[in-house]
Amino acid sequence: MIASPHQTRQDDVVLLRQSRTEPEHFARLFDRYHREIHRLVANRLGPDLADDLAAETFLVAFDKRARFDPDPETGGGHVRAWLYGIATNLIRRHHRTEERRYRALARAPKEPFTADHDDLVAARVSAQHTQRALAAALASLSAKDRDVILLVAFGDLDYGEVAAALGIPYGTVCSRLNRARRKIRQAMGGVDPTRDDLRPTRGGQRPARGDETPEGQSYDEQSCED
Repeated sequence: MIASPHQTRQDDVVLLRQSRTEPEHFARLFDRYHREIHRLVANRLGPDLADDLAAETFLVAFDKRARFDPDPETGGGHVRAWLYGIATNLIRRHHRTEERRYRALARAPKEPFTADHDDLVAARVSAQHTQRALAAALASLSAKDRDVILLVAFGDLDYGEVAAALGIPYGTVCSRLNRARRKIRQAMGGVDPTRDDLRPTRGGQRPARGDETPEGQSYDEQSCED
């Protein structure tokens, strides 16, 4: 039986609390989240730094596990978001590397195509154009705005989790996200590939984030849109 997100979040808190006196329990959190933390770092900084920074994320978390706030009423209780916040703080040390990476992707030459089907060629050309345009847009964002939109797009965090990860108010998440999305739409002719309804999510489905509107957004997310 697959645990619900709420059950997993509760189990995470129990494991972290147990690891304070029985450190071996922390290994289960590592096994549960290392792959996605590694993917976040690789997507933002490239594979060369991913191994070291993903490992450092869990070393920092282990050292600070006694200071984790388990109370959702004070913005705590999200071990996964907490780990993403630690990873994001480590990524910030390499913000120049990240910006250079996006600019390099934006300048990447078109790959030659040899295919018998025009539709396949057109699809690959379109994907390359989108990647270059998105990379250029991401490079133009401020570090704070980029952190928010990439925690949503790459980390698949909901807005409350982003707030917990970064230690900022929910409203600040909304303002940064909306500002970033406006710039991306302007750079890409009105298209925003970071939107929830245009990108794959964990398990091939959008995560449950409360009751949804007919448009497919949860009510709390809809209130965040510009």
